[in-house]
Amino acid sequence: MDKSVSVNREINASAETLWSMVSDVTRMGEWSPETTGCTWAGDSNEPVLNARFKGTNARGKRTWSTSCTVIECEPSKSFAFHVSVFGISVADWSYRFEPTETGSSVTETFTDRRGWLPLKLGGPISGVADRGEHNRAGMAATLDALATVAETAAT
Repeated sequence: MDKSVSVNREINASAETLWSMVSDVTRMGEWSPETTGCTWAGDSNEPVLNARFKGTNARGKRTWSTSCTVIECEPSKSFAFHVSVFGISVADWSYRFEPTETGSSVTETFTDRRGWLPLKLGGPISGVADRGEHNRAGMAATLDALATVAETAAT
């Protein structure tokens, strides 16, 4: 599996609008096919560097929670967070926004941060044999849903 997978999509909305939507992690369940929701944790309640949040996820009957920390936060340009489960590093997720003539180019990237044991156990536990290809399809669906919400709001 590739350690990093990216999907890019042109969306007819401003980088500012899209960044605001993605960095409001409480809305992530609106467009992600696997993340069902996120809540800010501790003193965090907005997208700033080192802010923490909890993610809840589901795939079929399997459900799990993650601990996330914002690792990059530049309004209208980028938003990224690190994901861990039980203190074990899992992945980094990032979003990049580039203005275009008709809106914005959005790139979502998944970078696998699992060590050899979590990587070995990941497939049997999650039911996903190829995490890279699974996430590629999920990211395409996420960006499609994000586009639908953003473009509908713009009209």
